[in-house]
Amino acid sequence: MRIRHAVENDIDELTRIEVVSYPLEEGASRESISKRVAVFPECFWILEEEGHIKAFINGMATDEADLTDEMYDCASMHKRDGKWQMIFSVVTAPDCRGKGYASKLMWEVIADSKKKNRAGIVLTCKEKLLGFYEQFGFQNEGISASTHGGVRWYQMRREEGK
Repeated sequence: MRIRHAVENDIDELTRIEVVSYPLEEGASRESISKRVAVFPECFWILEEEGHIKAFINGMATDEADLTDEMYDCASMHKRDGKWQMIFSVVTAPDCRGKGYASKLMWEVIADSKKKNRAGIVLTCKEKLLGFYEQFGFQNEGISASTHGGVRWYQMRREEGK
């Protein structure tokens, strides 16, 4: 098992896992994933085993303090040395769930964010996942302004140095 960043050859497998993991309105399209990998491959953390992607986390870095819907499809908003690491997706292939892969990746994202001196990490999630993210030190900031996919999201923030 290893954790690495994305390369162009990963796009089809990343798309396949995203599509089977999220409702159509919520998941990223192949085009969106392709743009993200082209612009910020270092903001994809992939857990791979025996040459197959088992789980991944992706997002962008920015100086914006809150995750906005525009960020999901506008890869050009990425700022390599941005103050905040945004997370768009935390995804585990359906046949690999329950093995702790998402947790391993989240700890890697946290470690990388610290190394890059980010102020912290921001993500949105559904209410049922609040407890999952709280175990990593994320604080619930309440209902997000995001309406991505027509769903109610909660914004979670993990600030470094706290």
